[in-house]
Amino acid sequence: MTDTPSEPFNPHPVELSQEIRDMLNSCATATLVGHLQGRGIRNCFLSGLKPTRPDLRLLGYALTLRYLPLREDKLKELAAGINPQRQASEYCGPDDIIIMEARNVPDAGTIGDIFAMRAQRRGAAGVITDGALRDTPAISKMDFPAYHQTSHAATWGRHHMPLACNVPIACAGVSVFPGDILVGDGEGVVVIPPAIVEEVARACFAQEQEETFALERVDAGESTIGLFPLSAERRPEFEAWLAARG
Repeated sequence: MTDTPSEPFNPHPVELSQEIRDMLNSCATATLVGHLQGRGIRNCFLSGLKPTRPDLRLLGYALTLRYLPLREDKLKELAAGINPQRQASEYCGPDDIIIMEARNVPDAGTIGDIFAMRAQRRGAAGVITDGALRDTPAISKMDFPAYHQTSHAATWGRHHMPLACNVPIACAGVSVFPGDILVGDGEGVVVIPPAIVEEVARACFAQEQEETFALERVDAGESTIGLFPLSAERRPEFEAWLAARG
């Protein structure tokens, strides 16, 4: 299947510059979450999910997919044709991340290796489910970030019905809207509102530099006092260190 929608399937509310991408990719999710908490956004980390490839970074735009609990009289209707699950993998675009609401159900798959491969070949940046991955060993061998609660060999039809793409969802306890910015590392995934992503990236990049300075000093035997957080008295020393690093 090669046909695609005439309009962008998952319009991006902002376009990330290379500078902002580099900043986000250099920041730990812990730093991003801490900054968002400081801004009053307390529920932004997808709880309980693990990466298949902790060595890979994840960065892109949320392409949401919502599953409902199975109801036998509706399954045939919702699963027919190019259903929402197929839409997500067939029509995703560059930097999209398919993120699924599966209600934390552990014993039915939500996506497998063939659909994940199709998404990767279309330029998607990764997949996320708060349920189970299917074909996890094969997905783990792909150069493609995937986050999941657990693994299960059963298809989604055991417990799920695909309802819709590009609608607000709840994934791993977090509200996710189409186009939200998703950043992942070995610890997990954080959801960033697009309207503030540039401010968050710049602030967290600066914080990461301060923390790198602090880690070097603490590793050398110094106390954390005045280093974490950085005090005004130590800031000239930090600035000199930063200048020396170019």
